[in-house]
Amino acid sequence: MAINKFQKISEIGTLLFPVWVLTGSILSFFYPEWFTWFTGPWITYGLGVTMLGMGITLLPQDFKDVFKTPIPVFAGVILQYTVMPLSGWGIGILLDLPAPLATGLIVVSCCPGGVASNVITYLAKGDLALSVSMTASSTILSVFMTPMLTLLLIGQGVKASAGGLFFDTFQVVILPVALGVLLNSYLPKISKKIQTVSPLVAVFLITMIVSSILGAGREKILQSAGILILGVVSLHASGFFFGYVLSWILIRNRKTARTISIEVGMQNSGLGVVLSRNNFPDPLVAIPAAISSLVHSLIGSLLAAFWRKSDPDGEK
Repeated sequence: MAINKFQKISEIGTLLFPVWVLTGSILSFFYPEWFTWFTGPWITYGLGVTMLGMGITLLPQDFKDVFKTPIPVFAGVILQYTVMPLSGWGIGILLDLPAPLATGLIVVSCCPGGVASNVITYLAKGDLALSVSMTASSTILSVFMTPMLTLLLIGQGVKASAGGLFFDTFQVVILPVALGVLLNSYLPKISKKIQTVSPLVAVFLITMIVSSILGAGREKILQSAGILILGVVSLHASGFFFGYVLSWILIRNRKTARTISIEVGMQNSGLGVVLSRNNFPDPLVAIPAAISSLVHSLIGSLLAAFWRKSDPDGEK
């Protein structure tokens, strides 16, 4: 009974993810010392634990299921790695963002789908199985796609280590997810217990990562707050919009279009923070990724609330 009660509390806490991120973000501007201690290796380990929590919900069968409905998954992943990177690159040029912020926007735009997208898909009455398959697929591909696209789009004027981007992506995404899948496969009872707390732990860690970056960079953020927020909002609005429209044109299924829209619009911003902090000398590069986590959570939650009012089943 106590376990069920805790699980219910954990579910409610997880669904309030945007509230916690927004609260942490606001507090970080007034009391930065509450969050700025969570820096350096803490951020890397925090994202690793978050990705372990994602992996522990998956089984090898989930990856095999990708091939049962390959067209939606393939379309979604292609849109993930075209719409968002091109949007990030184009918005940086269009808004004439300072080089560090433009670089940061590109980094987060080249990341795989966000870890909260499955929750938002569930709330939006999307295709949860497709969402999980897309998140898993884009995450696995990120070890190659994220460094490659980032280096391609930032150009030669910005110094970055290809090896560092690759290693960090592998270290904080692929290894924890693979470990989670192994735990779930061979120690299912222990995995089930961990799953009752892992979503809430992930929410806490992402909130700390975002708040730490924002608290540390608050002076710089205030100097260019308007254009920076406009850039990040435009990036995610582009992902949600084109993710829906293009997938609807390709597949003609509203439930699928909703799901792909959410997957494309929501990035793994925590990975963007880690890659930015570890591979670029200017701390400003990490700020778009931190703001991204808050923005895509709020837009996704609003879309979920809107879509939840209408049932897409049977609508073609």
